[in-house]
Amino acid sequence: MSARVPVTPIDAAEIASYDHETDVLVIGYGCAGASAALEAAAAGAEVILLERQSGGGGSSALSGGEMYLGGGTPIQEACGFDDTPEAMEKFLLAALGPDADAEKVGLYSRESVAHYQWLVDHGVPFKPSLWDSPTWVPPTDDGLMWMGENSYPFCELAEPAPRGHRVTSDGFGGKVLMAELSEAVARTSVAVHTDTTALRLIAEGGRVVGIVARHFNDVVAYRARRGVIITTGGFADNKEMVAQHAPQLVGLGVNSDGGDDGRGIVMAQAAGAAVKHMSAGQIGISLVPGMMVRGMIVNSVGQRFINEDVYPGLVGQAALFKHNLQVWVILDEQAYEEVPVDERWGVQPHFVAETLEELEREIGMPEGALQNTVGEYNRFAEHGEDPYFRKSARWLRPLQSPFAAIDVRRGMSAPSEGGTDSGGGAAVFTIGGLRTTVDGHVLGLDGNAIPGLFAAGRATSGLHSWGYISGTSLGDGTFFGRRAGVAASAVTAGE
Repeated sequence: MSARVPVTPIDAAEIASYDHETDVLVIGYGCAGASAALEAAAAGAEVILLERQSGGGGSSALSGGEMYLGGGTPIQEACGFDDTPEAMEKFLLAALGPDADAEKVGLYSRESVAHYQWLVDHGVPFKPSLWDSPTWVPPTDDGLMWMGENSYPFCELAEPAPRGHRVTSDGFGGKVLMAELSEAVARTSVAVHTDTTALRLIAEGGRVVGIVARHFNDVVAYRARRGVIITTGGFADNKEMVAQHAPQLVGLGVNSDGGDDGRGIVMAQAAGAAVKHMSAGQIGISLVPGMMVRGMIVNSVGQRFINEDVYPGLVGQAALFKHNLQVWVILDEQAYEEVPVDERWGVQPHFVAETLEELEREIGMPEGALQNTVGEYNRFAEHGEDPYFRKSARWLRPLQSPFAAIDVRRGMSAPSEGGTDSGGGAAVFTIGGLRTTVDGHVLGLDGNAIPGLFAAGRATSGLHSWGYISGTSLGDGTFFGRRAGVAASAVTAGE
């Protein structure tokens, strides 16, 4: 999307007639849009769901399929874990901060079990079995996984419990999630208009009352009697917006379906909407968590900078924002061999050496850098301790010759969470967006809700600040998409 494409709202007085009218108009058919449409229809509203592609799915369909859910779901209980909404809330506030949306996080945590049941009632499958080691996406169909809840410092802030609920699937689960939600939509009265691209909002006296869109070569006007819900995704595919708001993401690969161009965000901004945390992004770097956790990750001068058993997305953020992706996974032969082949994602060491001194020279690190770091690591690992970063004793042991190094900038054979481009070592998506209430009302620069305008999913800042945990996009999108659908349907026509 070019900045030269008009985005300012059109005055309703300029619209001679509308091609379509409905109560609630949802723009974007990913998980947030599907959830919004389902709940609006369930509340008795007439709904039209627009999608610019020829079918629904979007980036949601390409995702790993993790949903961050907890507080005592049946899957957690079946796997032997007691969890509470309070523990879930504490973890999320720490992991998604600073300045994570406390009101949203609290509500999401308290209603997580009910949201799980809503998903199941709409056909989304979860298997009651646990994947018990760090990973991006399990190579199995296990339905529960850790997202760093049992790593320092989070394990000391809240009682740990695994909350990554993975949609049962052969491979990435996003396609199954969207298939089930799409089938649910098809069972309702929701009218789905595909190959239709939203262009500009229509406003009347400060209220959003519809949109102008393009359907192939035709320009069509939609009137929404109660509300317009923007669920168009983030802006990682818009190079101009990324350069403007999140310059550290420039030039990296993108995890999306290729359509996260920020159009919905900009249309809302043109109507006076406020945005939040636009510089934030999730960074999937090319590392195998099972290798990293059994070894270590270091920067360009051989220093560790994080405990390797945290959620790998937090490692990616630290690697990019603090070390410009100049980081290496250091491991030994035993660590590499302990990782099952189907968890290696095709990653091979880039350098192998009998001594750390040789490995330093091959990488180009200062003399003694790795020798000092590994020496200190081994000294404490012999006793199951890590006083520097508090990695779990489960993963601690002295590293021994021969040694290997993996350059995370060189890419891997599979992306971290699904998408179009692994970017030669890193792939990103944006997590900032429109500022909204817990009910999806889009807020203006003055902090007041813009009448008739709602949003959910990656077009909003959602639960997040700078941090990110897998499952908080699909979970956030479906949960707050539902709330936006209910809120929009409750508006009195013309209110």
